[in-house]
Amino acid sequence: MNTIVSEALYAVSGELTHGVQLTSEFWRGRKVLITGHTGFKGSWLCLWLHVLGAKVHGYSLPPPTDPSLYEQAAVGEVVESVTGDIREQSKIADEIARIKPDVIMHFAARSVVLDAYADPVEAYSTNVVGTASVLNGVRRLKSKCAVVNVTTDKVYENRGWIWGYREDDMLGGRDPYSSSKACAELVANAFRQSYFSGADQDGCQIGLASARAGNVIGGGDWTPHQLIPDTIAALAKGEPVVLRNPGATRPWQHVLDCLSGYLTLAEALYRDPKEFAGGWNFGPTDADMQPVSRVVELLAAPWGVQSAWIRDSAEYPHEAMELRLNSQKAERALGWQGHLPLATALGWTSDWFRRYFAGESARSVCLSQINDYMTFARSAHETARTD
Repeated sequence: MNTIVSEALYAVSGELTHGVQLTSEFWRGRKVLITGHTGFKGSWLCLWLHVLGAKVHGYSLPPPTDPSLYEQAAVGEVVESVTGDIREQSKIADEIARIKPDVIMHFAARSVVLDAYADPVEAYSTNVVGTASVLNGVRRLKSKCAVVNVTTDKVYENRGWIWGYREDDMLGGRDPYSSSKACAELVANAFRQSYFSGADQDGCQIGLASARAGNVIGGGDWTPHQLIPDTIAALAKGEPVVLRNPGATRPWQHVLDCLSGYLTLAEALYRDPKEFAGGWNFGPTDADMQPVSRVVELLAAPWGVQSAWIRDSAEYPHEAMELRLNSQKAERALGWQGHLPLATALGWTSDWFRRYFAGESARSVCLSQINDYMTFARSAHETARTD
């Protein structure tokens, strides 16, 4: 990494929130294992953790898309990567035992709703059995470790409420993807209560929490059947995007807001494994929970496309029309807050793709936005501290 850029990032990578704080001092030199690190969120997290000075390890299948942010941004240069399936119990267990990570971020999953409809057994196998496999490997650790099990906002039994779901609301899921991730939460809860509820005879403490974020957006996402990649592909051609459910409302948030929640939770969990165990929501404000059509219109504005979208007349499997998250627990107990309103998050996303298509490297655009985010977050923290 360019030394000047690296030093500039360190200079603004201190306290990002008020309350329990995300600090570069904590992350510098920490061993972090990310499962699914070749995916969209995993790639962004690898770059951010490298900036913070962590020793980043990854365990994953090859990148799930072509193109992929992992390859575009040469993420493999900043992470010790092992190719493997999380369902290979002995292999993932051996890696966990070898690395002895301080923090594990479990991202690896089948994460697309329509793909899970097409192959539900694969979704359940990866999301449920895979999660059990990772956590079974954690049981062998004889050192302190914070484990963040990344799930989804869709783990709740969706009742079509116009208010946000809280962490103690019923888990469920009408479709295979949502159900499989809710099952992964049940697996994590069982492991936490059965194996990680206290220190063993060696004094080892394992903190296990589940993180439920909203619909994450950002540059470098090429996931098929997802709104942002489909919209960008259409805009690049000067065409309207075809929408399945233009009126569906979702909790949209930028990937860096989402990851800041995961990092803040992991740091707090490492410091106090019991206090911060359990489920945590990381979602946007009510104002940023907008319908799909509005998101596309905001994203299309800088591209000059007049008619941003048209409705798809084809038939698709059921998807919930209303989904909101209540993040008051994270705001009050962790001091976490999102810093990028929806319009800003979409502006950053559009800017990422426009700069990339103009020839700027994916790595440099990511580092630039990480730098901007940390500067913005630090300013917000200092303002909150003086109010």
